[in-house]
Amino acid sequence: MTVSDDQKINIYLIGFMGVGKSAVGRSLAQELGYEFIDSDAAIESAQECSISEIFNNRGEQAFRAMEREFIESGHRSRGCVVSCGGGLVIEPGMADLLLSKGVVICLFAGEETIYERTARSRKRPLLDVADPITKIRELLEKRLPIYRATGTGICTENRSIRDVTAHILRVYEEDKWRYIPPEK
Repeated sequence: MTVSDDQKINIYLIGFMGVGKSAVGRSLAQELGYEFIDSDAAIESAQECSISEIFNNRGEQAFRAMEREFIESGHRSRGCVVSCGGGLVIEPGMADLLLSKGVVICLFAGEETIYERTARSRKRPLLDVADPITKIRELLEKRLPIYRATGTGICTENRSIRDVTAHILRVYEEDKWRYIPPEK
């Protein structure tokens, strides 16, 4: 069965940094034959500098504006799996914008797992603090209600990429139909 472009509804992966959005997103895109896009990497490429440099030189609000622009018009409207930055959905209006564009899946993991997955990365400007575990807790406390309200939640804790991908594919098959225009 051939899938029309109208049926290739985008998938947006949201959630805190280190929950597996990029790894799972690549796997998901491969399974579906979709393009994989990491929103942070796309912004870095467009700006020709790192997220840390954007935060340091232009500030977080400038970066959040870049995220909004990317979601509004920086990628194709069909056939993409987009791994969104951890704070993208937190900005006012972004949750509704994502939900209007495709199926939103929120990935979760515990704070210890998040710390273990992010501790070696220099690409996490919000965790470049003396006590990153406390910062993770603070950010999660603020963000979890928004994450939970925005997309179908899937835990990545102690699960393989293949298992999480299979779970997302089941959810996607159930949810994508609300975005497909009716046949004429």
